[in-house]
Amino acid sequence: MRRRDLLLAGAGVAILASRPLDRLARRRVPVTIYRPGMQEGHWLRDHPQLPAATEQRQIDTVIIGSGIGGLTAAWKLKREGYKNFIQLAGPEFTGNAASGQNGDLQFPLGAHYLPIPTLESVHVREMLADFGILQGPAGAERPTYDESIIIHALQERLLINGHWQEGFVPTAGIDKAEIAQQARFFGLIQGLKNRRGRDGRKLFAIPIALSSTDEEWRQLDLQSFAAWLTVQGYTAPSLRWYLDYCCRDDYGTTSDKVSAWAGLHYFASRTGLASNAEEDAVLTWPGGLQPMAQHLYATVREHMQPGFAVGVRPAGQSWDVLYAEAASAGAKVLCVRCRNVVFATPLHVTAYLLPQLETLGFDSAVHMPPHAPWMVSNFILHGFPPEQDYRDCPLAWDNAVYDSPSMGYVVSTHQLIRVAKPERTVFSAYQALSAKAPTDVRQWLLKASQDEVVDEAATDLLKVYGPDIWQFTGSLHITQRGHAMASPAPGFLHNTGLAALREGGMGLHFAHADLSSLSIFEEASWWGWKAASDILAT
Repeated sequence: MRRRDLLLAGAGVAILASRPLDRLARRRVPVTIYRPGMQEGHWLRDHPQLPAATEQRQIDTVIIGSGIGGLTAAWKLKREGYKNFIQLAGPEFTGNAASGQNGDLQFPLGAHYLPIPTLESVHVREMLADFGILQGPAGAERPTYDESIIIHALQERLLINGHWQEGFVPTAGIDKAEIAQQARFFGLIQGLKNRRGRDGRKLFAIPIALSSTDEEWRQLDLQSFAAWLTVQGYTAPSLRWYLDYCCRDDYGTTSDKVSAWAGLHYFASRTGLASNAEEDAVLTWPGGLQPMAQHLYATVREHMQPGFAVGVRPAGQSWDVLYAEAASAGAKVLCVRCRNVVFATPLHVTAYLLPQLETLGFDSAVHMPPHAPWMVSNFILHGFPPEQDYRDCPLAWDNAVYDSPSMGYVVSTHQLIRVAKPERTVFSAYQALSAKAPTDVRQWLLKASQDEVVDEAATDLLKVYGPDIWQFTGSLHITQRGHAMASPAPGFLHNTGLAALREGGMGLHFAHADLSSLSIFEEASWWGWKAASDILAT
């Protein structure tokens, strides 16, 4: 039996899926598959010998990449009055914060929300204050945020035992012993949220660079989260499913492949408060985090340069940054000589750009964090498909299915507060493709047929709506990210190669979430902030 048939049978819709009208409706849906950066990345990998540069100029600093790390570095430099820099846009402008558009509908192609920033995330708070999103002092314990982008009810719901329940922690049909175990775990987390190590720092902070270095607690990093949970007696299937879901959500992989320290960090580090939002609230837009990227870009627009880096070479006390305008045989290669280089690129790309990486203490064969593949599938809908049990629990912003290998779907128009629902909407389905090794998944992404990819994209929507989902789908936009995020594998806090890159040196600065092995906005922007601060200090 094919995986799709098994999924449909489990959802109770196998017979419906064979109806001719359903098959016809699906085949009529235009499908676009987008693989950002893949062509350029493979071209870079397969062309170690580059043509000579046809042009050369000089500038003080070059920022490579326009994701959140690179944009933050540029914004920070510009904010402090430093203008002697350029930024290379790279193969995908704004990276994981990119969005798509269909008429008046926006939808995320990657990251789709920002939790209320913690007090430690002063860099994010200042950014939000600059953009008018945070109102009042950025350092206030409970600042006020723009109401229009604070997620409103219903935030989350879970399909479990044939019914919807509010929230993702499974409770519907779960026995008292499991509920008690859930309460014990969350009681532990509550106690850890403001606990400090022997050095006076919070045990679990965002950014992680500000977390305690107390080795008693950092020893948790040397075992997996799943192993630690078992030893501590957290074995309830409902709790373990939820914790596994959270690991896949932020880390792209399962709890048995995640550091125990990182597993606890996911829950204990989220301490941001607001005067006008609940503790677990998030900030979001229809296009995900694209508005944040656009705010940053608006301040540095004149410094942005089209093209993607293909090599960084030493030139005495300076560096030559080579970049191409396109990934093709006749690509024109240009050169910029500079004093500082900011690598706002994933480390697997940085390793190709900078052969000298090992001299800084980073050996790619030893220190490279695992990168998890993801798929984001945007179903452009001409209406809302009918729901069962609507009165029990209405459509939420984020909707998940218990015990599913997929991550559920987000409703892009949820924030558009209106008397009536809009006529059109987008359901953004997320897949952390963690069932197989990342290398195997990347091969599958390259070789899978369009039908196989669509089957994967529709996993949870078929479980919820059956094949009727195709009657409402006008088009489907699928984004595949083979190296979407670094995962915090056991030992990541003790990774000496990552520690070396965090320090930088020789005019080389690193500004990507890979340095944290946590692919979240706060971490990416922290390293961009730090890179800019280091440049300003020299």
